[in-house]
Parts: sequence; C-alpha cells; structure tokens
Amino acid sequence: MSALERIDQAVKSNPVVIFMKGTPKMPQCGFSSRASQALMACGEEFAYVNVLADPEIFQDLPQYANWPTFPQVYINGELIGGCDITLEMYQKGELQQMVKAAMQSNAAPEGDAA
Repeated sequence: MSALERIDQAVKSNPVVIFMKGTPKMPQCGFSSRASQALMACGEEFAYVNVLADPEIFQDLPQYANWPTFPQVYINGELIGGCDITLEMYQKGELQQMVKAAMQSNAAPEGDAA
C-alpha cells in the first residue's frame, strides 16, 4: 500500500485524525503540540499519525490535500487545517461541536492510525 493510500485510509476510517510530528503525549513540535492539545480538550478520543515515524507519509501528506505544513487535522474525511485554524476553531467553540458530531456518527479507537 502506497503512502497516499495509507493516508487516505487513515483519513476515511477515523472520524477525527491528526497527522502530526510526534504523538499527542510526546509531540515533537510546538504546532503539533498545540493542535493536539486543542483536540484533547474537546474530550473525545481521536486518532493520530506520527509523520516523523513514516518518512513516506511525511513526504506525501502535503500533496494529499494540497496543504504544505504539519500538523493536519481531518474531521469526517475533510481537512480542517493546521495549528492556527484548529486553535481558532477551538476558541470559537466550533472544533468541539465538529469533533462531538463526528464521534456521534462514528466510533473509532484512539491510537496510531497508520
């Protein structure tokens, strides 16, 4: 399975997934840390992919949704955005509503989605 296929599978099989540098408990960059903290603050489980652990995903993810940076947050198969957009949505209360709605329509285990 190609990296793009693995990315597509992670996006489509998880209601909420973040592609980040590191993990939510051990983030490897400030942007990934802040975005994953916003998702954790929503109170729902979410999947993650550590792009540093998979060089092919790290290389191919920017082409997947035409978004050049990390982290990337997907809810219900749609790219929400990176750190700034995720934090802005959280501050407005939009992220919490989107995450809760996604989790109500799907049930997914927490953990590494790759």
